[in-house]
Formats: sequence, C-alpha cells, structure tokens
Amino acid sequence: MQRSSQLLSAFALVLPLLAGCHSTPEPQAQSPSTVTGLAVGQAVARTVPSTMQAVGSVHAAESTAVSAQISGRVLAVLVHAGDSVRAGQPLVRIDSTLAASDLARSNAAVAAAQAAVAAAQSQSDLADSTLRRYQILRDRKSISPQEFDEVSRRDQAAQAQLRAAASQLAAAQAGASSAATVAGYATVRAPYAGLVTARMADPGTLAAPGLPLLTVDRSGPLQLQVSVDESRIASVHVGQHLDATLNGQTVPTTVAEIVPAADPASHSFLVKLALPAAQHALRAGIYGSVAIPIGQRTAILIPSSAVVQRGSLATAWVLDANHIASLRYLTLGAAFGDQVEALSGIAAGDSLVLQPADRNLAGSRIQPENPAQPASSATEVRP
Repeated sequence: MQRSSQLLSAFALVLPLLAGCHSTPEPQAQSPSTVTGLAVGQAVARTVPSTMQAVGSVHAAESTAVSAQISGRVLAVLVHAGDSVRAGQPLVRIDSTLAASDLARSNAAVAAAQAAVAAAQSQSDLADSTLRRYQILRDRKSISPQEFDEVSRRDQAAQAQLRAAASQLAAAQAGASSAATVAGYATVRAPYAGLVTARMADPGTLAAPGLPLLTVDRSGPLQLQVSVDESRIASVHVGQHLDATLNGQTVPTTVAEIVPAADPASHSFLVKLALPAAQHALRAGIYGSVAIPIGQRTAILIPSSAVVQRGSLATAWVLDANHIASLRYLTLGAAFGDQVEALSGIAAGDSLVLQPADRNLAGSRIQPENPAQPASSATEVRP
C-alpha cells in the first residue's frame, strides 16, 4: 500500500510536465493591412427639392383616326404601319359601285335640266321677239289691247318657265356635285403629312362612317402626356419647365396644356408637355416620366464616385473611426449633379472611399490621399 501511494504521487508530478510539452502557443492578432492612394469623401445632409414622378407616354401633338365617310367593302389598303405619308396621299380604296351609280344618275339629271333650259330659253326668245313686234303694232294702233295683253302674258310665262328650268338645272348640278363628292370618298386620303402608326383594316373589311381604318400622327414635335393626381395639379402650370426621363436620358420639357377636366375614374388630370424638336430618336408610344417639384426636404448625399454596383445592388466602402473599411449595401434615390441620395445604409458624416473600383477593402486600414471634408450644415441643393 505504501508503495502504491508513492507511485501515484510520482505520476501526479509528471503529468503537468507532459501536458506542458504538447501545448501550442496562442496566435497573436495580426494588424490590418494599410491601403494608400485612395481618396475619401463624406456623406452630408442637404436640403434638396422634393419631387413627385408622373408617368405617361409619348404622343404626337396631333393624331387622327382615319375613317371612311361612306359604307362599302374595302378593296385595298395602300399603306402599312410605320409608313410615312404626304398630305392627300391615297390610303384606302373602298368599293364605290353605289356612289358611281348615284353620280351617273345625277349627271343624267343635269343633262336633262340643261336641255330643258335650252328649250325654255328658245321659247323665251320667241315670246320676247313676238312681244316687241306687237309693241310696234300697238303703237300704230293696228291691234287691239286684248291681243297685245295675250302676247305679253305669253312672254311672261316663257320667262317664268325659263327661270324654273334654270332652277332645276342648279338643283341637278348641286346633286351631281354632291354625288361626285360622295364618290370621291371611295378613296380615303391622308389628312396631313405624317406617320401611319396603326392599321385596323384589310381588304374585305366592311367600312362604315366613323369606323377607324388607320391612325396617322402628324409630322413634327412630340408630346409627353402624363397623369397628375388632383392633389398635386396645383404644382403644375402652363409654360413650366420640367425635366423628363425618356429612354434613360433627361430631356427638358415645357408644359403645353393641362386638360381642365379630371378623369372621374382615376381622379387625375392629363398634362401635355412639349418635347424639343431635336429629339429625333423619340417615337410615339415610348414610356416616360417627369419630376414635378412639390417642395423641399433634407436628404443624405454621397459622392457618386463612392458607389460600387455589384449586379443590381449598390454598395460603398465606409470607414470607421480607425479608418477600417467595411462594405455597406445602399438604397439610392435621385441624383443631384455629381452626388446621389442615399435612402438607407449611410448616415450623415460617414466617410466613404472614392473610386474603389473592384478592390476588396474589407478590414483594410485606408490611409487617404486627401482628408475627408467635414459635414457642413444643411444647405439647399438644386438638381
């Protein structure tokens, strides 16, 4: 028993020594790497214009739904959507058999009326010459007053018949002119020079007055037509200059017209904005929006060069008090010159790395080549 106790005591003394031989030293914390040559900017609070976005689409200043003025079967459609047309150019031909028949009858009536006028004119000339001869005989007292009165009344009747025939001729000519006009409606023509934007008829279609066959937009400047809620329409006035966004580009516009009646369904007003004539790339139907100023607000602005796009996400490298960089995900708003609004992810006074490109700066200490500008009090910024 005494010997066993001595062995246990010896083992207890040796065990710590064995454990010490197999222990590993604790790793020492590495200092962050230092990156130089980068500029640093700062997020600041500024007073910026508060705007609302009104959306709409581009339209021609004048657009016409071309329709037939007579009923009939469409024989030919001479243009397609996208074709340029000149004023008076034939667009659609309609079967005009009935109109041609009416025109032929009207022309025949004119010919008959002309013949009646010629006959009445002959009778009038004869009655007039007879009356002159009887006037000579009356002056010589060679005829009785009764005979002279009879000749005079025949002359008056001939004159009346001539006037009636002339009236009938005028009516026949008016009918022929109307029939010719109707027959002319068989060819539908362009109301003005422009562009065919829609084709709603093909050969064989039954045309009727008021039924659209084509849509033609007049050549010339275009308009952006947007809907503005009735609660904001007071912020818009004719002649106001507003910036629109079309095809990703900012285009200056001028309010040309505000339709005075609101849409009862949407409770909004239609606002028409004139687009510059130099915008040749624009076409009717393009989607667009316009920023309408409605006041002012305070926004956090950061340099646009600090934003790094990672796919569809906007990020920025933000420095802490020790100039250690960490990645922040941002929600961006409107741009104001070389600055952009940060809706989330950034606070006023934060320092950001400018133009970091695709570098991975996570955990790096940034030694800026320029000191970050201190945040100043809120001042107004115009877009």
